[in-house]
Amino acid sequence: MTFSIRSLVRDDLPRLLALNNAAVPAVNELDAEALAALVEHSNLAIAVVDDDATDSVIGFAILFIAGAEYASENYHWFSSRSTDFLYVDRIVVADGYRGQGLGQVLYDAIFGAARRLKLTEVFCEVNLEPPNPGSLAFHDRLGFTEVGQLSTKEDTVVVSLLAVSV
Repeated sequence: MTFSIRSLVRDDLPRLLALNNAAVPAVNELDAEALAALVEHSNLAIAVVDDDATDSVIGFAILFIAGAEYASENYHWFSSRSTDFLYVDRIVVADGYRGQGLGQVLYDAIFGAARRLKLTEVFCEVNLEPPNPGSLAFHDRLGFTEVGQLSTKEDTVVVSLLAVSV
């Protein structure tokens, strides 16, 4: 199987919603309206697809650059630290496709986008509570380092705030 990256399109939204909500608590649950708004206001929204079935999204990432009007607590934390970044709001790979290198495919595209935009860092967060050790290990392999921690959602979620230079 070979995989490609393409831009998200409106017809992808039902599949994205299913993928997103299947990944809770690694990402927060969304309804269709919130997801559509998130994609619409993002600076970049990409899908990874099997080259033999390009209409079926098997992973995606939604990204913002510095200066976006975005209410995320995590995004605001990073915005107070830097004005030169690409923020990974969420990255999701479909269950059944994890462990096949799709996260790396998505991050290769993310790092490439950051370099094309002449941005120096990529930021993201990974849950510490509820724990997500697999994602922490994956991001560590990509070179991300912790630059802080943040308790959000009325102290129900604690995240490790991560950065990598590109």
